[in-house]
Amino acid sequence: MSQKIKIYHNPACETSRNTLALIRNTGQEPEVIEYLTDPPSKAELIDLIEKSNLSVRDAIRKNVEPYENLKLGQSDWSDDQLVNFMLEYPILINRPFVVTELGVKLCRPSEIVLDLLSTLGLKPFVKENGEVIIDENLKRIK
Repeated sequence: MSQKIKIYHNPACETSRNTLALIRNTGQEPEVIEYLTDPPSKAELIDLIEKSNLSVRDAIRKNVEPYENLKLGQSDWSDDQLVNFMLEYPILINRPFVVTELGVKLCRPSEIVLDLLSTLGLKPFVKENGEVIIDENLKRIK
């Protein structure tokens, strides 16, 4: 029985690519949403953040140009204002968010996704950078 899996993905991001590969490593094909070109609605974004037990500030990317230019590190921005900036500039949405029947998580580092997946069909897995996540005995290393 396969579960429904959704990933908010940025193919230019190594963490996002590794997360997608870990999902596929279980033999499942998720719904892939390239959020930079197909951003979530405001309600969806708020839902992702809330179900991940994150604050809006935890879910915002800080090392991108709009964050600096808009001075989003200042404490006077409300959560609603920050969410609106994330929708206007989707690069501000931290990634990858993954949704499964087991919950929602921001998968940074990528191996966090394993907490949301069935281990059925799991195979050995090595990240792009060579880091072993699942060894040849199917033991989770991280």
